[in-house]
Amino acid sequence: MPETVVQTRQAREGDAKRIADIYVETWRASYAGTVPDRVLIDMSVERQTIYWTRAIRQGSEIVCVAEDPQAGIVAVASGGPNRTRGGTHAGEVYTLYVQPDFQNQGVGERLLTCVFVELQARQMTSAIIWVLATNPSRFFYEAMGGKRVGEREEAMWGTKLREIAYGWSDLAAGLRIGRRRGTT
Repeated sequence: MPETVVQTRQAREGDAKRIADIYVETWRASYAGTVPDRVLIDMSVERQTIYWTRAIRQGSEIVCVAEDPQAGIVAVASGGPNRTRGGTHAGEVYTLYVQPDFQNQGVGERLLTCVFVELQARQMTSAIIWVLATNPSRFFYEAMGGKRVGEREEAMWGTKLREIAYGWSDLAAGLRIGRRRGTT
């Protein structure tokens, strides 16, 4: 299948509802059977819209979207300062969600590149991302040059979930990997 031609850009407030739709849709598709059903059922596009509107308006997070010429916004990624106390990576990729119909077409690489560029613009030259160990998409981060740098068990929603961290000690090198893959 040919790579989809999408453009990445910083999110605008008017994008919040679409971002919320993607967030809820991809959570439900990706984590069914992994997180308790009630968590997925209780997810609310309305609550997520409020969250993303606030994050974009306040600039508290980097929020990048991928936009397809026909379908509109098809993916979202966010990041900012590392939220782990004492973490060795300055930045963190908080989210990266691509609609199922647009996965494996270069969209995730473009979004990760967008977040890396914005982290560097904010003087963060390294980054980490935590992903559920059961998420098969986690191997994408290895393909993008992320090194496995940690593991933890988190108590969430009354259950313990294992997470794996991937890190980039040099975001400029991560960007070079994206360029070699033809994604920038």
